[in-house]
Amino acid sequence: MPDTLQERHGVQVLMCDPSGPTVVSEQDALNLIGAALLDAEIVVVPVSRLDEKFFSLSTRFAGEIMQKFVNYQLRLAVVGDISHYLEASDALRALVRESNLGSHIWFLPDAEALDARLKATGAKARGLHA
Repeated sequence: MPDTLQERHGVQVLMCDPSGPTVVSEQDALNLIGAALLDAEIVVVPVSRLDEKFFSLSTRFAGEIMQKFVNYQLRLAVVGDISHYLEASDALRALVRESNLGSHIWFLPDAEALDARLKATGAKARGLHA
């Protein structure tokens, strides 16, 4: 199944296929941004699509990817179980906690949590994508 554009709670969402290519470089992230830029407000990337280095903050890969999304005024939701990464890193726990307080980058356990966030913030966030 390819990546698909969906409307969820009034928000245009690019849902990335879990079996799609792994994001291993900034260019891979830019490819997702390019696919979403005209139509989507948020890109939902399953944990399985992210290279392990994304969750090791010392690589700075997560920061680079997250900054790309912010620069292009697109929201990013990383969806899936990251508990084993969180157990290993206080810094990652802090990043996830802070990110989830904002409106640009979310780390969510599943699609139901995504829908809850979109329902709660969809109307306010529509203005983010100009």
